[in-house]
Amino acid sequence: MWTRRTAPERFDAYTRWSLYLLSGAEPLAALALVGLDPAPSAVAGAWLAVAVLHTAACVAVLRAGVTQFLGGRPAPRPLLLVLAVLSVAVAALGFWAFRVHGPDDVAGSSRYYALLLGLGFGLLATVPLLRFGRIVVVALVLACAVGCSVWVGTGPLTATTVGMAVGLGVSTAVMLVAISGSYRVSVWMLGAVWEIDRSRVLHARLAVAEERLRFSRDLHDVFGRTLSVVAVKSELAAELAARGRPGAEEQMLEVRRIAQDALREVRAVVAGYRTADLGAELAGARSVLRSAGVETVVHGDETPVGEAAQEALAWAVREGVTNVVRHSSASTCTITLRRDAHVGVLEIVNDGVAPGQRARGGSGLTGLGERLAHAGGSLTTWSEDGRFGLVAQVPDVRPVTSPLAALRPARTTERTPDA
Repeated sequence: MWTRRTAPERFDAYTRWSLYLLSGAEPLAALALVGLDPAPSAVAGAWLAVAVLHTAACVAVLRAGVTQFLGGRPAPRPLLLVLAVLSVAVAALGFWAFRVHGPDDVAGSSRYYALLLGLGFGLLATVPLLRFGRIVVVALVLACAVGCSVWVGTGPLTATTVGMAVGLGVSTAVMLVAISGSYRVSVWMLGAVWEIDRSRVLHARLAVAEERLRFSRDLHDVFGRTLSVVAVKSELAAELAARGRPGAEEQMLEVRRIAQDALREVRAVVAGYRTADLGAELAGARSVLRSAGVETVVHGDETPVGEAAQEALAWAVREGVTNVVRHSSASTCTITLRRDAHVGVLEIVNDGVAPGQRARGGSGLTGLGERLAHAGGSLTTWSEDGRFGLVAQVPDVRPVTSPLAALRPARTTERTPDA
């Protein structure tokens, strides 16, 4: 049903059937010519019958041409051959059936219109299959053929009749090119509509894929740090218990608290409004690193950082500290927060790179780089003399606040990270 079709499907049907109906007007025009300029009944009947077959071939070729133009299967060559034969047959029978009574009757004669019906509608049916330059060439050739055929038997050629012949050929060529151009534009618009629809579908699929990437990245950020901290604190609790020293119970209670926090963050990820606080991440970084036996120094934790850079730098702290705990044997770690003009800069340096070892970027750093790029910032890493450094820079144009502001849940706007 029409109401169940999408907008592109409706436009497709409207455009196709408009072209089909225009081609389908050929038998009506042929019948009108026979009524205005009666021809012998046998010839007129044969001409009308061939015109009907020619119309069917035009519609079939036009349908196949539109399908090919839209990227479908090519038009069958036998069908094109049938169209060519029927076009010539309609033109030949029209030339035989109708007469031209003199030079003054050339442009308005039934023979002229009969030839246009056969050759003109045949050209229009092949418009979707031809480039516009070839359409112009074919139109010029057909115009010359129609003009020459109409002038046959009208008398001697004079300067006046030659001028009329040239004028008739030019006007016929212009008419064929103009009508062919309108056909071509209609088919081109149909292709543009379908291309826009495909782009819309592709954009929707990309949006879904990007949302999945965002979701997986957020889960990685939550579980990567949380599991690292749980592993460190559990190992510490086990060591304390094995040596009979106090503090194991406190460490396990801390593990429980971290697990509960992780559960809350996972629920927030699913709900889509999780955020990260820079002050909380800096405080957590101290606790995690010291629990892992890493001497930690934080510089500039009171540096006011704008709201635009708060969350991005908070994620940089989380990912950087997670990498120190999981992928290095660091004994010291320095975290520096500063502002350069309107750019918030975070640098994390540790001494956990073994001599000759090359630092490798994992999925966490890749996701962090995408997150910072989405915020207009950048991520840089370096490795030198057994030290590894991570530098995150995020531009800040909003009013500044202290990173040690009180923690509060906040709903963030849905974001589409760069792929």
